[in-house]
Amino acid sequence: MLILFNKPFGVLSQFTDADGRETLADYIDIPNVYPAGRLDKDSEGLLLLTDNGRLQAKISDPKYHKQKHYWAQVDGDPDESALQTLRDGVELKDGLTRPADVTITTEPENLWPRTPPIRVRQSIPTQWLNLVISEGKNRQVRRMTAATGHPTLRLIRHRIGDWSLQQLEPGQYKVLST
Repeated sequence: MLILFNKPFGVLSQFTDADGRETLADYIDIPNVYPAGRLDKDSEGLLLLTDNGRLQAKISDPKYHKQKHYWAQVDGDPDESALQTLRDGVELKDGLTRPADVTITTEPENLWPRTPPIRVRQSIPTQWLNLVISEGKNRQVRRMTAATGHPTLRLIRHRIGDWSLQQLEPGQYKVLST
């Protein structure tokens, strides 16, 4: 079984939390399924869960180069140099990232409001980027955009490989057979 879940902002990508924060258990009541990869609590969007260990490894293990697609709303207006840095790979404390496929885009259609909303500064614009990466270092997209001088304000994963959000609202999930 494979579950496509639209993880809301602030929800942990695990089923338990000793501090009482929102977890997957607050939304998914299917036993014996586990996340195939993670999204940090400040990120939103597609999280895949499965009861199949081999499928979980194929989705989450970087050696399979599974593409992950993100919409990132960043601080400022990245120029071509900043975009090229992302395309070339960014040197982070834990090593050089694989090159990202990145383009400037408009705000995604039918985007749900985030609660709480991002901070807005009158004198600094924001820009939406469409990024595709094939690895999953901790908070990778956020660290990559920050390294170019354009911190991520909102991050939404909308596709992993062939699976997408498919009009799922935040907190909704869809079960597929494998």
